[in-house]
Amino acid sequence: MQFILNGKEVRVEVPPHWTLLRLLREGLGLTGTKEGCGIGECGSCTVLLDGMPVNSCLILAPKVEGRKVETIEGLGSRDLLHPLQKSFIEHGAIQCGFCTPGMLMSSKALLDRNPKPTRPEIKEAISGNLCRCTGYQQIIEAIEALKE
Repeated sequence: MQFILNGKEVRVEVPPHWTLLRLLREGLGLTGTKEGCGIGECGSCTVLLDGMPVNSCLILAPKVEGRKVETIEGLGSRDLLHPLQKSFIEHGAIQCGFCTPGMLMSSKALLDRNPKPTRPEIKEAISGNLCRCTGYQQIIEAIEALKE
C-alpha cells in the first residue's frame, strides 16, 4: 500500500489486520503515537487522517491507502518546534507527556480549521483526549495563547 505520511510518500506491505497505530509504531518505528486504551476511548493514539483527528487504534492500516496521515513526528523537530509545542511547554501543559502527542494533534486539527477558536470550541476539540495530570487548564491556555 502507499500513502502520504508527514508529507512524504510511503510504500509499505502491511498485514490486513494491523491497525494504523501498529503500522506506525511497529512497522515504521514512529513511536510518538501512543497506545493507551486500544479501544478508541483515550485519544493517546490520535493522528490526523486527511486533516481530521482519528484514533489510530481503530483504523485498519489498509484504510489509509492513498490518503494523508500526519503524526506527532511531522509536527515539529527538536531544532524547530511547532508553535503548539512551544506553547504547551510555556504553559506547563505537559506533565507525564503520555497524552501530549494526541492532544497536540487534536489541537492542530482545530487550529487548522479555526485559527481563533473559543474556549468551548477548544474544549470540544480536545474532548476525545484524556489527561490524568494537568487538569486540562494548562492545555486549554496553551491553545488559547496561539489565537492571539
